[in-house]
Amino acid sequence: MYAVIESGGKQYRVEQGQSLKVEKLNAEEGASLDLDKVLLVADGEDIKVGTPYVDGGKVTVTVKGHGRGEKIRIIKFRRRKHSRKTQGHRQAYTEIEITGINAG
Repeated sequence: MYAVIESGGKQYRVEQGQSLKVEKLNAEEGASLDLDKVLLVADGEDIKVGTPYVDGGKVTVTVKGHGRGEKIRIIKFRRRKHSRKTQGHRQAYTEIEITGINAG
């Protein structure tokens, strides 16, 4: 059984027991959350597709921790102008583990 969920403007294909990193969620470590933006739920040959979300579908997750990703360096350079700008960015993420999938 798997589901396709939406979190932080991105879509993820998840299965029970899987852990993944998503955009930062406002929850404490060890907390249990219900994600209700479920786009698709498949259990063998039984597939439910939402319009846009599956009615009553939810995915239960446990927050494993928070962190920040690798540093990305942004460089803007204008040739022959003695102009250069450097900037860095580290995206915050939340690591979650899928504990249950409910088709509704």
